Amino acid sequence: MHGTTRREFLKRTAALAAAGYGFFPGGAAVAQDAKAREKNDRPLIGAIGCGGQGTSIAGSAKRFGDIVAVCDVDATHAERANAKLADGKAEVFGDYRKLLERDDVDAVTIGTPDHWHAKIAIEAMQSGKDVYCEKPLTLTIEEGRLICKAVKETGRVFQVGTQQRSHGPFAQAVALCREGRLGEIRRILVAIGGAPKGGPFQKEPPASHLDWDFWQGQTPAVEYIRQRCHHDFRWWFEYSGGKMTDWGAHHVDIAHWALGADDTGPVSFEGMAEFPVPLEKGHPTADDQFNTATTFRVLTKFGDGVELVIADHIREDDGTDFENGVQIEGTQGRIFVNRGRISGKPVEELTGKPLPEDAIARVYKGKKHGDHMGNFFECIKTREQPVSDVFSHHRAITTCHLANICLRLGRPLRWDPKTEEIVGDEEANRWQSREQRKGYEIAL
Repeated sequence: MHGTTRREFLKRTAALAAAGYGFFPGGAAVAQDAKAREKNDRPLIGAIGCGGQGTSIAGSAKRFGDIVAVCDVDATHAERANAKLADGKAEVFGDYRKLLERDDVDAVTIGTPDHWHAKIAIEAMQSGKDVYCEKPLTLTIEEGRLICKAVKETGRVFQVGTQQRSHGPFAQAVALCREGRLGEIRRILVAIGGAPKGGPFQKEPPASHLDWDFWQGQTPAVEYIRQRCHHDFRWWFEYSGGKMTDWGAHHVDIAHWALGADDTGPVSFEGMAEFPVPLEKGHPTADDQFNTATTFRVLTKFGDGVELVIADHIREDDGTDFENGVQIEGTQGRIFVNRGRISGKPVEELTGKPLPEDAIARVYKGKKHGDHMGNFFECIKTREQPVSDVFSHHRAITTCHLANICLRLGRPLRWDPKTEEIVGDEEANRWQSREQRKGYEIAL
């Protein structure tokens, strides 16, 4: 790499990846010569969004590289992350664009609220950086298409933070489905818990350490309410999709994975929900209260007749409830899986009839697995698609977005997974995107 700038090298390797050529840049390939590489063979990482989850994923990334830059619009978050992740030695930013200007940063973690994911991720890829971004990846269906386009154009490695794909019980559940141990899959029940009610809340001036205007980003500018920000942002449709996208991003993804539906989706949606404030044409009528659905049940159907039910809780035939997990039902049995257990007759039968030795490997298509962040950094070296790629996630989170559109508009929807259009409903189709505030538009 003598005589080659880091930026030129990044552009060259991104172009090769986009063209389909294999290469091995890794984090260390940015070194200007072999001697420099020997001194530092660890990727350099920037952490964007340093709240609780943002700091957590950056801390996981630190096992594989060095945190050299942190960014948050809340200065207290940024300084705390700097102390925790880099012993106070990282460069601190309030504007992520300044961090992306650093040519020495190989990869970024994005742990911002949902409404910032797409814009930051796309600009990070355009600046030559590989990306690990928290789920849900998008605020709208259109954002998912833009991110998929950016990945194809830049050739960057992109891992979505749906870490259940790297969790053993979920992979075992998928393998059981793929091996036919449940027979023909007929229905999947997904329980993701309800959302809280809250408000009316007090409007007040933001703290001096928070850039409230920048925090709002593409969303309409409103007066500051403490409960709109940080952890509670997920209960406002302006910034998120409530439990439907918060936990749906995990469990609906597993349902798609089990069905082999990583490149398609359901064709119909119908359901009902309760909202903490009345809606008018799908929009909340109050601006000082949580507004995402508190309870809900959506029935979706795939083209082959398989049903996917997404609800805050699922009541079994015997009257018992479960509030978090995935139940997969087939003609020969059913299994239940969540982060705490996997159960059901097909699981019990593994004692006498274990899965083939390569069953899990085939689920992962031969990729290294078991460590979600580790898989991301392995793929930075190999330039392979990670286990939670943007293309499969786009399909799963589209199911969640469509479920929310169905609930907010209060009517059934028909969806064409091939054209990615809502059939025969022009108004509902407009909900695939949102107007973005001037100065914060996503450009691609």
